[in-house]
Amino acid sequence: MMKSKKIYIAGHKGMVGSAVWRALEARGYKNVLGCSKQDLDLRNQHQVNHFFQNEQPEIVIDAAALVGGIMANKNNPYPFIMDNLQIQMNLMDAAHQNNVEKFIFLGSSCIYPKHAPQPLKEEYLLTAPLEPTNEWYAIAKIAGVKTIEAIRKQYNKDFVSLMPTNLYGIRDNFDLQTSHVLPAMIRKFHEAKEKSEKKGINEPVELWGTGNPKREFLFVDDLAEAIIFVMENKLEESLYNVGSGEDLSLKELALLVQKVIGHQGEVIWDTSKPDGTPRKVMEVSKLKKMGWSPKITLEQGIEETYQWFLENREKIKEMKL
Repeated sequence: MMKSKKIYIAGHKGMVGSAVWRALEARGYKNVLGCSKQDLDLRNQHQVNHFFQNEQPEIVIDAAALVGGIMANKNNPYPFIMDNLQIQMNLMDAAHQNNVEKFIFLGSSCIYPKHAPQPLKEEYLLTAPLEPTNEWYAIAKIAGVKTIEAIRKQYNKDFVSLMPTNLYGIRDNFDLQTSHVLPAMIRKFHEAKEKSEKKGINEPVELWGTGNPKREFLFVDDLAEAIIFVMENKLEESLYNVGSGEDLSLKELALLVQKVIGHQGEVIWDTSKPDGTPRKVMEVSKLKKMGWSPKITLEQGIEETYQWFLENREKIKEMKL
C-alpha cells in the first residue's frame, strides 16, 4: 500500500485513535488526517458530509464513540445509543457516498449475547439477549456491524468491522464514574497506595461485584497493529474479532494490578454491586490464521499503562481523560 494514501482517523485523540496514529507514523504513513470535536461534530450529518467532500479521504478508520463502564451505561442509556448511532452512520454513509476505498469500523465484544457459548465466535451475533448493563451501546454497535455487512453485500466495497475485546492502555479513561474496569483498578490501587504511605497504614481497596467474572484484555497498541494489518490486507468477510483469546478472573486481574502498583492493603469485594456478564473471551482464530496476533503481555501492558498514568496525572485531572 502506498504510504501517501490519505487516511482519516475519526476519534484520533482518543485511546484507540491516538494509538493508530502513532502506529501509522511509525510505519511511514505520511498523510494521516484527524479533526477535533470543536471543528467537526460527528453527530451532525451535514458537517460530516461537508468534511468528506472537502478532504476526500481514501481510507477511514472509525475509532470515534461514546464509551464507558457499567455505571456510565446505566445512567446514560439515551446518549449511549443515539450518539453512537449518529456518529457511525454519518461516517459510513459519507464514506460510501464519497467513494472511500476502505472503511474500518470498530465495535466491541459487548455485541454478543450475555450467555453466548465461550469463546465468543462471530456467528453468535444476534442469537440471544444482550447484557442489560450495556445493551444501549451494544445495539448501536450491532447496527454498525450490519450496516457494514449491507454495504459490502450491495456495493462490494472493502468495508470491515473489527470487534476488539476489552481494551486498555495509553490515554485510557481513569475517571472512576465512567471508566472501564482495568483503568479504574489502576487508579484505585494507586490512590490507596498514596493514602497508605501518608497514613502509615495499609489502606484497603473496594471493588465492585464478586470478582468471579472472567474477562479478556488487549493492550491498545496491539489493536492498532491489528487495524493496520487489516488496512493493508483485503479480508474475505465483514466481521472479525480482535483479542488475545485468553481471559482471567477479575480477582486475578486485581492481584496483578496490585502487584504492578505495589499496593499492600486488603482488597474488598462489594457483592451488592452487579457483576455483569459472567465470562467474555473472544474466539480470534479467523484473524490469527491470516497472520495477526497480539505481542504485549497483560502484565507488560499494565506496567506501561501505569507508567503513563503516573507521568500524566495533572493532564488527566485537567482533561478528564
